[in-house]
Amino acid sequence: MRLAEERAALCATGRRMVETGLVLGTAGNLSIRSGDLVAVSPGGVALDELTPADCPVLDLSGETVEPSRAPSSETPMHLAIYRSTPAQAVVHTHSSYAVVVSATHTELPPVHYNALLLGGVVRVAPYATYGTPELAAHVIAALEGRQAALMQNHGAVAIGPGLAEALAGARLLEWLCQVYVQAKTIGEPRVLSEDELVAVIGRALQGHETGTRWGLTSSPPPESRG
Repeated sequence: MRLAEERAALCATGRRMVETGLVLGTAGNLSIRSGDLVAVSPGGVALDELTPADCPVLDLSGETVEPSRAPSSETPMHLAIYRSTPAQAVVHTHSSYAVVVSATHTELPPVHYNALLLGGVVRVAPYATYGTPELAAHVIAALEGRQAALMQNHGAVAIGPGLAEALAGARLLEWLCQVYVQAKTIGEPRVLSEDELVAVIGRALQGHETGTRWGLTSSPPPESRG
């Protein structure tokens, strides 16, 4: 079976997406790239019920290399991301707070400095029907210089060098959306200024944060930071 390890990783990550509430039912999808091949979750299958054999393998043009179930309807978006960014994994969710923010805002402002882990302000890609080239183009534009984006009236997408990092980005984005939505219920959230964000980056570069650079870890969780 081609990309056996990658397909097994899709199944493990899909289960984690369900466990953490990022998807419900058959919503959401994910993929991983290996060279010029991509393993993607199939359509119409709950992510916590996937088996490696369920996950088709495609090339970057969308041609099936190893047939299985029909690929997710969002596969064109995944392939467009791989053709346009250095991403090696993509996680797409329909998480509750991400959908709320995407349906009401054109961006998610940085109300917490951990927004820097995703590149800063999170853009909302304009609405387009799922699975279309228009949606893929909107998402590519929203991801420029970012590790995640929201999709208007739809959900969220996070990318990374691997599935662990992409999942961490999706979890972090949902947490940031939740903080913002809950803050709006009691007042107008204070947004961090550019100078304040630059100061956080400077502190990280000086070695005060874990690691030597500002980047995602496989398990944020945001509340573990100071």
